[in-house]
Amino acid sequence: MTLTIVAEPTPLSTSKDGVILVGNTRVTLDTVVAVFKQGTTAEEIVCRYPSLKLADVYATIAFYLNHQLEVEAYLQQRQQQSTEIRAMNQARFDPQGLRDRLLARKTQQEIC
Repeated sequence: MTLTIVAEPTPLSTSKDGVILVGNTRVTLDTVVAVFKQGTTAEEIVCRYPSLKLADVYATIAFYLNHQLEVEAYLQQRQQQSTEIRAMNQARFDPQGLRDRLLARKTQQEIC
């Protein structure tokens, strides 16, 4: 029996929104890299996110380790987008105004 060595494709895909997903799941590259950087093992990652396959997690970690600069640039871009979206949402939907309206409504219901 001869062992055939085959290059496996990276289990990463890009969603229509430009988010990189791991395997055939909705778990993002951001998530896997973040918990890996916290010291979580591949096995623990699969326990936390059971939709992931262990081989896909190892392949994702290997991809990250082999392409750290590119992945870190992608993660920084995603963080910047997140900050911008959060600021736009807070400008459109003032959280303090919402809280005040909800408290006023609760007070009004208690009176009735």
